[in-house]
Amino acid sequence: MAELSVRAERWPIAGAFTIARGSKTEAEVVVVELADGAACGRGEAVPYKRYGETVEGALAEIEGLRGALEAGCDAGRLQGLIGPGAARNAVDCALWDLEAKRTGVRAWVRAGRPQLHPVTTAYTLSLASPEVMADSARAAAHRPLLKLKIGGAGDLDRVAAVREAAPASALIVDANEALSFDELRRLAPDFARLEVRLIEQPLRAGEDEALEGYASPVPLCADESLHTRAELAACARRYAAINIKLDKTGGLTEALALAASARGLGLSLMAGCMVSTSLAMAPALIIAQDAAFTDLDGPLLLARDREPGLVFEGSRILPPSPALWG
Repeated sequence: MAELSVRAERWPIAGAFTIARGSKTEAEVVVVELADGAACGRGEAVPYKRYGETVEGALAEIEGLRGALEAGCDAGRLQGLIGPGAARNAVDCALWDLEAKRTGVRAWVRAGRPQLHPVTTAYTLSLASPEVMADSARAAAHRPLLKLKIGGAGDLDRVAAVREAAPASALIVDANEALSFDELRRLAPDFARLEVRLIEQPLRAGEDEALEGYASPVPLCADESLHTRAELAACARRYAAINIKLDKTGGLTEALALAASARGLGLSLMAGCMVSTSLAMAPALIIAQDAAFTDLDGPLLLARDREPGLVFEGSRILPPSPALWG
């Protein structure tokens, strides 16, 4: 038996976070707590408007699970009670954490990993003018991997300016569905010349069939096009990599299964996140162990993180303490 508590929280962003779809100054998250005596499991998720989600809707979905959760529902049964998305993610991660707290066995050990190693995360540069993005890149030029948001006129100038400002950093470009196929074909050779390592979600999800048969000079990564294993076969025909976010998969349980299936198809992995606190990043570190790219910089973009949070040594993320998660 466990007692459910669920709430919404707001965390201020340091400045603003801007992508092709818009800008925001705070992260709105949903936190689930499942208490069983002295043990309490927690999970955090970000409902995302792009996927038709709201904070209020996620809270209602989770409240609808109260009876099942307080009667002892586990992560396996949860998958059949609610679909993928932020609500399931918060509950699923709380169940993983609760089991770790009950047993004293770390979550990654239950996931089949005897150890969790530190990983190096990308650091995201918000969409802005080439001059502003260059300034941001210059301030972050000590970081080994930068992810820059693009999405409109001047994209090549943006990437060129960042490359000049941070010559030693590896670059990922994220269009957030903002390019046309013609724009992608025009820009990709120049992005390759500028040593971009990956182009993330260039075309709109559902309109990316044009990528089938296209030999991009820079590997392409699916984000908005890929949520769970249901979309994996189509993405394998169009992309070289996939971005696994627990808010899309609906938690760690499906994310682990998705990662295993993707590796079987020869796809590279990115472990990604929404802008949120260390509580949301911690379970994603398990996925990051096998990832070619890690983008779990959410706490670095906030004005403050929760306590205790993850320990960041520059761009290097250490495994979470038991007090945080897992």
